[in-house]
Amino acid sequence: MRRFEIEIPAAKLDDLRERLARVRWPDEVPGTGPERGIPLDVLRELAEYWRSGFDWRAAEASLNRFPQYVTQIDGQRIHFLHVRSERVDATPLLITHGYPSSVAEFSNLIDLLVAPEDGPAFHVIAPSLPGYAFSTPLSAPGWGMGRTARAWAELMRRLGYDRYGVHGGDIGAGVSGMVAGLDAGHVTGVHTVTDPYTAAATATFIPGMADRLDESDPIDKLILDRMTQFRTDASGYLAIQNSRPRTIGYGLADSPVFQLAWIAEKFDEWTDLPIDRDQLLTTVSLHWFTRAGASMAHTLYDQAKSHDWGEPSAVPQGFAVFGADETVRRLVPAPAEAHWTEFAHGRHFPAMEAPADLAADLRAFFAAPS
Repeated sequence: MRRFEIEIPAAKLDDLRERLARVRWPDEVPGTGPERGIPLDVLRELAEYWRSGFDWRAAEASLNRFPQYVTQIDGQRIHFLHVRSERVDATPLLITHGYPSSVAEFSNLIDLLVAPEDGPAFHVIAPSLPGYAFSTPLSAPGWGMGRTARAWAELMRRLGYDRYGVHGGDIGAGVSGMVAGLDAGHVTGVHTVTDPYTAAATATFIPGMADRLDESDPIDKLILDRMTQFRTDASGYLAIQNSRPRTIGYGLADSPVFQLAWIAEKFDEWTDLPIDRDQLLTTVSLHWFTRAGASMAHTLYDQAKSHDWGEPSAVPQGFAVFGADETVRRLVPAPAEAHWTEFAHGRHFPAMEAPADLAADLRAFFAAPS
């Protein structure tokens, strides 16, 4: 392992600004809205702010507040934040982001975990998923969730943590569950976040799920409608990456505005509380400077082709549901004894939307006796 600090060369910043200054914008089709993608006026304004208003050096300095390292596991370069609490009773906590996010998602959460005003404290370990940001370039195909989980268990072994908790959302939830299954002797508990739309989208991949739901039941009908909406309208981004990651990768690597649209659309669709624009652009910038858009797509392709689902977890489980409604209890296979918290607000990115609520739920879960 070696210490790492983000230091993007000035030439890369100049190149980004030059590219954003000469975007060839498409014509807008009159009478259309966001159902066809992120609107032109929204993206133009965001791209101009990225070019002339966003302060990358401030974002870089903010991330560099957190100690960072890189190592190689299973042939793959892995970048991670490792922020230790001053509390002697702190619990090691491995937190994993999802798609199309980065460790910048946790920038407002980490301090709440490392130095809380009350309750348990944590030593936070936050890796960049293989193929994301500084965990690039990809060393080989096959970096699905199972292989990543094995790498995470090895990372925690190298750091010397004999007992630790895991947390994640989106892909990070899957990876965290697999870590808990394969390293159960060392994992104290697994905490994941979800929302009603993510739960319904996930259900579309479960064979026979639609047949188990009763359309005459109002709650089941809502689930079925969301599953249909995901399949027919909201999963195009996944379909192309699951089938042609190389083809879309050319655009993601060459055009900053293409990558901006590709990522910003998801943050807009998958949140219901305002998120900080600079925090969003920090993630977009990380992936642009590291040319990660293409490799992120390749990992989604590999996961779609994977049959590696790991072993069931027997450790304590915790669930935090954001934007909760009555559908999630029917979709998430939570044990009866599981920790379960519902929040009426927030959605897919609670570390950005409601970090204080997420931090409080993590403290409540890991403070409970196992």
